[in-house]
Amino acid sequence: MAQTDTILVSAPGRCGIIGNPTDMYGGSVLSCSIEPRAYALVEPDERLTLVSLGKALVIGGRDDLSMRGDVYDISRACLAELHLYDAPIRLTVRSDIPFASGLSSSSALVCATLQALSIYAGKRWNRYQFAEVARSVELNRMGVICGYQDFYMTSFGGLNFMDFREKEFYREVGKEPYATVESLNGEVDHLPFVLAHTGVVHSSGAVHKPIRERWLEGDREVRDAYVRIGQLAREGKKAVLQGDWQLLAALMTENHAIQRDLGGSGPDNEALIDAALQRGALAAKLAGAGGGGTIIALHPDPVWLGSRLSEAGADRILYPVVTEGVRVEQELLQGSIVERRGRRPGPVESL
Repeated sequence: MAQTDTILVSAPGRCGIIGNPTDMYGGSVLSCSIEPRAYALVEPDERLTLVSLGKALVIGGRDDLSMRGDVYDISRACLAELHLYDAPIRLTVRSDIPFASGLSSSSALVCATLQALSIYAGKRWNRYQFAEVARSVELNRMGVICGYQDFYMTSFGGLNFMDFREKEFYREVGKEPYATVESLNGEVDHLPFVLAHTGVVHSSGAVHKPIRERWLEGDREVRDAYVRIGQLAREGKKAVLQGDWQLLAALMTENHAIQRDLGGSGPDNEALIDAALQRGALAAKLAGAGGGGTIIALHPDPVWLGSRLSEAGADRILYPVVTEGVRVEQELLQGSIVERRGRRPGPVESL
């Protein structure tokens, strides 16, 4: 194993602009990273110790890495994936991404944790392999019904058009093609979007599961709907590159109407979408799974609209930002973390 004093890794959240949730169904998605990130810190320790939300848990053996439905499960799953059952390390995780918000909060934390541990273990993947393994951790070790968008976005970061053909049947890692990731970084002058979090937490897996089951049973309504949403994403890519915001608005509106009619939205989502439209948004839709979480609205002045949505009850306002995917935080390692080695960082203090 690699010998190192301290490893700090971060990964960004993401917002689905158009095409979601067809990443679960062989479709296409246009997505962008956001500024808030999840963090994982690995430090030497006498025993394997997990820290989350300011509380520490000492791991006594392999049995202690089974899923328990608590705040340590992501750490457990990543450690088990790398067979690090008794590593002498202290693993601290935290996130600035709103929890259960439809912004890839859990997936970003999986990616940050898995990358930090893989560096410690001397394991190397390319970004495509890494995205696939990280998704397998959440799907197969944690039992969360999930697509591919979150993991490719947290791995690559930026503004990406992604195609997920031949990835709808959840084959084993290594037995299906990689997604096609086309970076649009630098191709778009500005991103006229605002994200508004409802304040309602949700389980994306619980939202996805009933629709996924209908799709697997061959429900024609669901199958046709997701073929159409994938088409909307491909048309949306062209609209974004051309700066044709009126066209993109029409495509986003149709995307949301389809997903809403399948039962993928929720009253809190619809209330914020209505508030955005009443205040001049050209379009508004789910940014993630629905059932709470976050919406994304298209507006010529997204900062102005963000202020109005805060007044309308949004819990938090965010914006798409083209930023790096999973990365080692060298500057932070040289700063506060190392200098404060005598005290552990809390769950929400700035690293």
